[in-house]
Amino acid sequence: MRIAVISDTHNRLPPQLPARIAAADEIWHLGDVCAPAILNALEQLGKPLHVVLGNNDFYHWPLVLRREIAGVRCWLVHIPPVVAPPECDLLLHGHTHIPRDETLGAVRWLNPGAITYPKGGSAASFAWLTFEGGQPPVWKIVPL
Repeated sequence: MRIAVISDTHNRLPPQLPARIAAADEIWHLGDVCAPAILNALEQLGKPLHVVLGNNDFYHWPLVLRREIAGVRCWLVHIPPVVAPPECDLLLHGHTHIPRDETLGAVRWLNPGAITYPKGGSAASFAWLTFEGGQPPVWKIVPL
């Protein structure tokens, strides 16, 4: 399974992004969508779209989504918690606008960076999260 992970679009969806993630099996948006109309282009790809509420969103999206893929327990949230929940293997978050791939204890913390307003010297980016045949998940940051 190949998942396109994006965050922090802040009312902007680069016109090339839908074509670049069209091969995804699912799309995960980690919050700060701001204008739900930008999700239309992602929904038109016909893939399952999962969205969590960001601190700049005012809609009825959940604060947290839990997904289990190939036995890996994923926790999707916008603002990273201080401590990961015990039922979590991968914690995916946005908010910081800085890409992340860090293992703390038994939990891998992942951030795709930001579509808009990247920070820390990073470029605007999204990420691919790939699950294959019992192998550990593969995380790849992709600059826009």
